[in-house]
Amino acid sequence: MSKEVTMQQMQKQVDDYIGQFKEGYFPPFELLARLTEELGELSREVQNVYGMKKKKPTEAAKSLEEEFGDFLFVLICFANAENINMAEALQRVLHKFETRDKDRWTRKEENE
Repeated sequence: MSKEVTMQQMQKQVDDYIGQFKEGYFPPFELLARLTEELGELSREVQNVYGMKKKKPTEAAKSLEEEFGDFLFVLICFANAENINMAEALQRVLHKFETRDKDRWTRKEENE
């Protein structure tokens, strides 16, 4: 994908894809299980690239990008199924960090 898309466009693209099928979105617990599964696969790739536990030669090689994509797809499915606007949710959490947690971390100096 060469052009950048907004979160809203991503959510619509996933909704258009899922909307083709009679089954629609999975129920919440199924989506949570799928999200957990995808997080495990992403974790396995991070461990293989950066950790001490490398994959066996018999394990399929996948990229971090591919696993992030799988995780993001299921996350968007979950948000769509629950009618959650991910852009708004992110703005709310950023506001929380910028207010409640504004002095929690050591800021970089201006000239750094």
